[in-house]
Amino acid sequence: MACAPEMAPAIDIHSIIGATSLPTTLTSLFTLAHGSGVPDDKYALVVFELLRVAANICMDHDENRGRLLEAGFPQAIVSLLEGYAESTPPPPYKEPLNLSIAHLKIVRTSIGAILNASIGYDPIKFRLISLEAPLTILKLSTAIYPTGIWYHLPTNTEDLDAVSENVWNMRCGLSSWAWRVISELKDIKDETLQIFTPDFLPLLVSPLQAFLPVSAQNSWPPFDPESELVRELIDSDYEDLEESCMLIESLSLDVEDIRLSLARGLNFPAEHGGLPCLSIILDFIEHGAYPKSWNSPIFDDLERKRKEKAFDICKAALVKAVVEVAGEEKNVDVLWDDSEPDKPGGIFVYRMVDWLKRYVNDMQTKPSNPVPQHQRIFDREDMAICASLALGNLARREEISLAFVSPPYSLAPVLASTYLLGPSTDIKVKHGVLALLKHLAQAPPQSHIIHSSLGKAGVIRTIAASGVWDEKTDAMAEVIQFSAIGVVKQMCIANAITIVDHTYALILPSSRSPTSPTGLSQILALVKRSDAVRIKSEGSRVLVNVIKSLWANGLPSNSTEDPQALVSTGVMNKEDLLEKQRRRAAAVRTVLTPECASTLANLVGRSGRYPLLINEGVIALSLISTRKEGGLLVLEALTASLGLDRPSSPADPVSPPTTASDIGSPTAPRPPHLNVPRHALDMLIFTLKNTDNPVNYPIEVRVNVCSLLVQLTRNTTGDELEKLKTTVRPALKSLLLASEREEILIKAVQRVWDAWS
Repeated sequence: MACAPEMAPAIDIHSIIGATSLPTTLTSLFTLAHGSGVPDDKYALVVFELLRVAANICMDHDENRGRLLEAGFPQAIVSLLEGYAESTPPPPYKEPLNLSIAHLKIVRTSIGAILNASIGYDPIKFRLISLEAPLTILKLSTAIYPTGIWYHLPTNTEDLDAVSENVWNMRCGLSSWAWRVISELKDIKDETLQIFTPDFLPLLVSPLQAFLPVSAQNSWPPFDPESELVRELIDSDYEDLEESCMLIESLSLDVEDIRLSLARGLNFPAEHGGLPCLSIILDFIEHGAYPKSWNSPIFDDLERKRKEKAFDICKAALVKAVVEVAGEEKNVDVLWDDSEPDKPGGIFVYRMVDWLKRYVNDMQTKPSNPVPQHQRIFDREDMAICASLALGNLARREEISLAFVSPPYSLAPVLASTYLLGPSTDIKVKHGVLALLKHLAQAPPQSHIIHSSLGKAGVIRTIAASGVWDEKTDAMAEVIQFSAIGVVKQMCIANAITIVDHTYALILPSSRSPTSPTGLSQILALVKRSDAVRIKSEGSRVLVNVIKSLWANGLPSNSTEDPQALVSTGVMNKEDLLEKQRRRAAAVRTVLTPECASTLANLVGRSGRYPLLINEGVIALSLISTRKEGGLLVLEALTASLGLDRPSSPADPVSPPTTASDIGSPTAPRPPHLNVPRHALDMLIFTLKNTDNPVNYPIEVRVNVCSLLVQLTRNTTGDELEKLKTTVRPALKSLLLASEREEILIKAVQRVWDAWS
């Protein structure tokens, strides 16, 4: 019976020859052949073959990679590439670097050898990064294959290499290998190594210019439009664009020097060798378009749509980069330029404002037959998003916010447009516009021009009508809901001039839509159903500011009070005064409800870690309690269950009372865990005693609790008040008998004690 022959064991040739003196010999011969720069033509073939040998013996072989590194071969390759790179002009490139086929092969094989040597092998990556190999490689590959330059090749030329399909195949293949090397070197475990510097920026933005209308081809290059080469060239251009945009985005997010350099280069192009990188990015966002070559029959509809989608993602990546540059605190003074009075803030601000205004204007005059995209931007939400977010980052300074709402920009009516804040507006557009409005509204109350401009533009009512606080948007809109809450919260801060008008806009029905829910009612509903702590807290603070602004308003609160004092002094006519009285009375009635009192009590009860929130809730409850009907509402709300979780214990007889009927029960010893209130009154007691709390409560907060207790005594009576007194008295007594006595607090406690005696 015949037997199958046994297979001879595979011989590991790579390990055998790598263990010889070959790595050292290769390095010596390679160094001799190319000297200190570009090799002579007579040595080109030798250099090429040496590179092939090195690339082959280190493929998937860490031991040989280490031997080549020890011999200095990767370093010698970098030196060779630097020699070629020295002959490259700075970008932008009007024509490809003129290299013969022999030298193109050397450069391409050098990059391939570096790729083989570095894949998954950090020691070589470290050395290449230390030698700035990524910059050298990108500089050289960009010069050899400038994105889209093949469109502009001469059709009549005696230089056959200039239009050789073989040459262009090598050029675009070299570009692809270069990106693979950069990607590999970027993927390194040591995050402290800085691979990318601002020197990369001119090289990264260069591909963007190939996709601008000014770079569009006027004639087809001397290649078969449906050839495989044309497909490879188009794909290579696409790869250049995608890799550049993704890198610009990630570097803008992660590297401060990149953000600073992009901003500096806007007004000082010498920062990037004369190339205005940030301006080119903005040009691409605004004018960049799908190349006509993508309509070639070599691409089917599915592939074409995939490219178009990726192109849009590239624009979105650059939008993020621009927003990050504007968000860098150190860039505010760089981007803001007052050298041109007709363009406050300079060209960057002017351009962002123009994008927003054009978007709204084009939406208002949207034609039935749209003109080309680069002329009108009604369907360019990305530009509106970029502009609003970038301006919002700059608006963190009061003087800049003032410039935005003042002529010539006068942005307030634009931002209040339903095209930017309408029920059907894209959520990302809403996010950008609300972020900008939030920063504008955060200007100090004394900046009445800003607040007045926003108020006159109807910002609050526009937000309320936008659907941002609707239940159907909860799942995806927490961020914009929070921003919208921030806008109205700031606009309703007490003591700002005409601030009460903003409060009326939030809490009173609109005359145009009297049956629609008011902004305040929407916020209170959101606070009630939301699980997000920040939504609950900030939404409740809106109510706090509403109450403060209403109670701070010095007008008589009802028509029975004599208005003649204000009328006789000429402050306003009688009709206006009576109308203001009517509106204020209606507004006060709006907040004197069980829902509002409960919202404030819940704010106090769940804010144990945040003394500021406790204080704000206590103050608002005190103000409501100045009205008899308000005092009864507050008393009931303080004793309602909060439903907060607390540490479970099978034998926990010391829990605070859980219902209003239990409120008179004796106070038990403190549990061994942090206090968890069952209702807001518990939180008031914890605040007064200031023990076993997660934070220390300032004296001011504890004094304000005492003021609330006194105020309740003035406007409430009955059994429920007596139960409250019974529960709180032990805490008051312990403070009065304490050995360490704080005079301000003791005086406040004594006032409560005396009022209850």
